[in-house]
Amino acid sequence: MSGVGVPLRELGLVLLVAAAITYLTTGVVRSLLVRTGRVAEIRTRDVHTQPTPSVGGVAMFTGFVSAVFLAGQLPALTRGFAPVTPEMTAVLGGAFAIVIVGVIDDLYELGAVTKLVGQIFAAALMSVLGLVFTVFYLPFGGGTSVIFDNVQGVLVSAVFTVMLVNAINFVDGIDGLAAGLGLIAGAAILLYSLTVLHDQGGAVSAYPPAIICAALVGICGGFLPHNFEPARIFMGDSGSMLIGLLLAAASISASGKINLSLYGAADFVALISPIVVVMAAVALPVLDLVWAVLRRTARGQSPFAADAGHIHHRLLRLGHTHRRTVLVLYLWVSAVAFGAVSFSIVPAQWAIAFTAIAIAGAAVLTAVPFVKGKIGPLRSERVSQRSPVALQRRR
Repeated sequence: MSGVGVPLRELGLVLLVAAAITYLTTGVVRSLLVRTGRVAEIRTRDVHTQPTPSVGGVAMFTGFVSAVFLAGQLPALTRGFAPVTPEMTAVLGGAFAIVIVGVIDDLYELGAVTKLVGQIFAAALMSVLGLVFTVFYLPFGGGTSVIFDNVQGVLVSAVFTVMLVNAINFVDGIDGLAAGLGLIAGAAILLYSLTVLHDQGGAVSAYPPAIICAALVGICGGFLPHNFEPARIFMGDSGSMLIGLLLAAASISASGKINLSLYGAADFVALISPIVVVMAAVALPVLDLVWAVLRRTARGQSPFAADAGHIHHRLLRLGHTHRRTVLVLYLWVSAVAFGAVSFSIVPAQWAIAFTAIAIAGAAVLTAVPFVKGKIGPLRSERVSQRSPVALQRRR
């Protein structure tokens, strides 16, 4: 990846600044929340046992904005900004809107419909400002593609963004999970973006997804030390929805960046790699979202009604410890996301071997409770059995 046109040092600096600012700002935010009594109390479905401050997304947003501002000042990265491309302006606008919605929800608990409207507004704002799908390569037809007009691009992009925002929001139920998944997914898309930059000699269109992902990896990495079990602060909806929106932004920006002249029509993996990488990176949160919606609607509940049926809850019931549950999910997401990326970097046989080994490792770690015979009730269920009080403040 050291070829001409790949600003590795600058992107590395963006990542480090995002991590440092987020890490330092999180401590400040936590102190203010504790002093003002803004802490998330314990609900029956939660796995934490101590009231904990939330709204960590404010620190993450601060780190992201700081990193993007720095990127705009670096000569090697200025081609990723206006007036060359509107995408970075668009993602900043959408991120600001989604964080405002998240902070209000963290502090005052918005209704499901109100929050959804806010998510749609943020997603639509980002799309209207210029971050939209323009092309989708089909996995058949000899390299054909679907070209979106402006209206179609905005609609598809907004729906995709809202889906990812809710996917990460739904999976954020255990210490360190959302931040870790955001870091892994962002790193996978960053690696893919660097590949495109290398292959296309520093094409302007490939700069925004690389910048977005570098900053995303940084803010997740900076927040994770505060949030890994036992968490000292939660990111809240302001943080989880921000991660979802940034993943959507990076995914949309990365799609359609493949130059068909660099690949033959028969190179199926290269042609669809933007979508493969994106969907692989967010596969687990999206599957959890879809299963939650189906599960709740089958019960006659609102799709947004909270419950303890998410993937991480099920792993806890299997007998995994809190930390091992997070590590199991990290490994599954890494195996699928980096496995998909590997197809665009190394020969197919090596990519298949890497992916198979990683998935096998994840499966073995998942099966540990069956070997030890430690399947039992969810930790939060054991806690709720000892406490008759079910406080309803949202995390």
